[in-house]
Parts: sequence; C-alpha cells; structure tokens
Amino acid sequence: MSFRGHDEGETSTKRGNFIELLQWYADRDDEVKKVVLQSAPQNNMMIAPNIQKEIVNACAKEIIKAIVEDLNGDYFGILVDESKDVSRKEQMALVLRYVNKEEKLIERFLSIVHVKKITSSSLQKAIYDLLLEHSLSPSQIRGQGYDGASNMQAEINGLKTLILKDNPSIYCIHYFAHQLQLTLVAVAKKYCDVDQFFYIVAKVLNIVGSSFKRRNMLREDQAKKLEELQVLGEIHTGSGLNQELGLQRLELNSRFDAVNSNLLLGMASLSPDNSFANYDKDRIMKLATLYPHEFSGSKLEDLSYELDNYILFVKEDNDFSNLKGLGDLSETLVEIDLYKTWRLIFLLVKLSLILYVATATVERAFSLMKYIKNDLRSKIGDGFLNDCLVCYIEDEVFESVPNDAIIDRFQNMTTRWVQL
Repeated sequence: MSFRGHDEGETSTKRGNFIELLQWYADRDDEVKKVVLQSAPQNNMMIAPNIQKEIVNACAKEIIKAIVEDLNGDYFGILVDESKDVSRKEQMALVLRYVNKEEKLIERFLSIVHVKKITSSSLQKAIYDLLLEHSLSPSQIRGQGYDGASNMQAEINGLKTLILKDNPSIYCIHYFAHQLQLTLVAVAKKYCDVDQFFYIVAKVLNIVGSSFKRRNMLREDQAKKLEELQVLGEIHTGSGLNQELGLQRLELNSRFDAVNSNLLLGMASLSPDNSFANYDKDRIMKLATLYPHEFSGSKLEDLSYELDNYILFVKEDNDFSNLKGLGDLSETLVEIDLYKTWRLIFLLVKLSLILYVATATVERAFSLMKYIKNDLRSKIGDGFLNDCLVCYIEDEVFESVPNDAIIDRFQNMTTRWVQL
C-alpha cells in the first residue's frame, strides 16, 4: 500500500494510508490518542515523509538482522536475477538459501539493488557489496543459481564463472527444470518420429486452444469414447492407468555438464526416499571430492568409514523409514541427536541442500515488486523500494521481530526530540 496521500493537510479527507491508519488506531485506543498527531509531545508528530521512510528502514534492517542471525555464520547459496522495473531501471535481487539453526532448509530474500550496468563483473561487485553490507562473507558461499542469460551463465566471463574463480566449490546448477526441458528438446529433434509428433501436438493445441467451442467438442468426444471403452471392458479407470508405456530410454548423460551430473547423482544417492533405495557410496564419495575445502584426504577416509556404519543403521531404524528428501533427513539427524555422530555425512547433506535447482523465489520477488513500484508510484526511491520489499516478502520474519527492537533502531538513527 502506498504511504502518502496527495494532500496530507489536516483539512484533507484523504491524507494517505500512513496518517489515516494512525488516526484510525488513535480513535480506538485512548493511550495512543494522547501521544500522536495533534497530541504529540512538543509537536513531535513524526509523520513527515522522511520519518515514514525511516520507520520502514528500521523494520527492514531488523528483518535482515534476524535472517543473518538465523543463518548463524554457516554456509549458504545465493540466487540472483535482474529485471527492469516500471521506470525502466535495472534492479538486481539477491536471495539466500541456507540450513538454519534448527537444520531446516530456508530461502530468504535479502535485498534488491539498482545496478547501472548488468555486466557480469558489475553484478559480482554488487553481490559482494550487499553481502559485506550485511556482515556476510563471500567465502561462505557454497552454491549459486541464475537464469539462462549469457551474462549469468557464460563459460568464459559469465557471473557464475567469475564467482567460481574465487572459490571452485561455489557450484551452479542452471535452473534444473529448464535445463532438462532444453535437453529433451535437443534430443527429440534428433529423432524424426518424435520431432514430428511434437510438431503435430503443437498444431493441435493451437487449433483447439484458440476456441472454447473446439475445446468442449474435444472433451465431449473424448469422454464419449472412454465411456464406450469402459462398457466394452477394454479399459479400466484408476490412477496411473490408460497411459502407454515402454518408450525407449534415451541416453541423456552426455547432455549435462560432468560436474553437474556428479552433483545431482551424489545428491540422489544421499536421498532417504524409499528407505535409501538410491544409496550409492561411490557417488557420495565423488560428491564429497567436489568440496576440497571441506573434505581433505583424511576427511574423505573418515567419511568412507562413516558411510559404512551410517547406511546399516538408517536402513534398520524406524525414524528414517518414511523420510522424503534431504530436508527431512537433515531435520531427523538433529532431532535424534545423530548429526554429531555422522558429522561429515551431515555436512554433505547441508551442502547438497544449499544447491539451487530452481529460481522460483527470486522470480516471485520481481512479481511482488510490481505491486510496490507501479505506474502510480514510479518515482519511489531505490532504498525505500528495497525496504518495502523486504518487509513485504519476509512478512513471516517481520512478525517475529520484537517491536522494541524496531523502536530502538529507529530512535538511534538520528537525534530525536523525545525519547520513545
């Protein structure tokens, strides 16, 4: 919601949301009414535009402080994207992905910043500046995620390459769903029958999808045919039925980067799904070698020993029988106090969780930005835009921040006439 109104004078009937909500609150609480607006001590009403921005800034900074404390100095991944806002200014959004103090996988919006250039070197500097501003060290980054833009993904001077030069363990898995889609398209085009099939499907979708009448005709015809086949006993209804199986399995490994393949296969081998059905010690060990800072030669030997004991235990323990994904595994290891017993395995699980396979969080940040900076608020400043976005996106963290912490930060921003 916009803060200011066109006319905030006392005689105005629409003074803006900030003042109107303050008045609404005062009318319902006598204690508040004694100290706000015209009753403010020493005429210290604190409703000026700068005051409004300082209040939001205090809220945003306390939210970021809570996020950094939740990170607790541990490893984290970064997710970065850039997009133009309504005033055609290039904005870069930064999201953190980490395992928090309760060992839960978390993604948090950290900041959005205006970047004058979108070259890979400019974006790298902006990222590092943001991290240092919030007392976060780039040396703790263990994963990076971007879209497919050339300035992000280029192998020679792309952003991911520049960051990898600083630390070879900051792996980047290009938005995996998109990568898989591109791979399947490339493979399908090599098989004439498959290529022709998708060509026909696309044409049918265009013809049928452009008309509601044609859609209904197709649905009715399909429903009629299914009823006839059911009466004849040729088909049965049910989940997973009526699907043609037996397509030849295509060899896709050559389409993926070798490092990414090892990362993904190692992560899959760690997964507790179906009682650790995909467990593969060799792949897990290969995954560990991709993190030389964390797994030296001696630690790799310790990891090998841990894995032998670990897999025997978890396959027999009921606490691990119905887990879904690495997130559940991480939380369970902490809940039953085994994360110290298998500390190297636990570290590998955390590093795997940090890796991005999707960019949905940062895309949502840009979607929400359009609500705050729109055609009617196109002149909103970059700082105020960022503070509003932090409060809006991380509302869950905002609710956990004590009011006193916000008041204290606001009080100490500058010399105030009164002590709040």
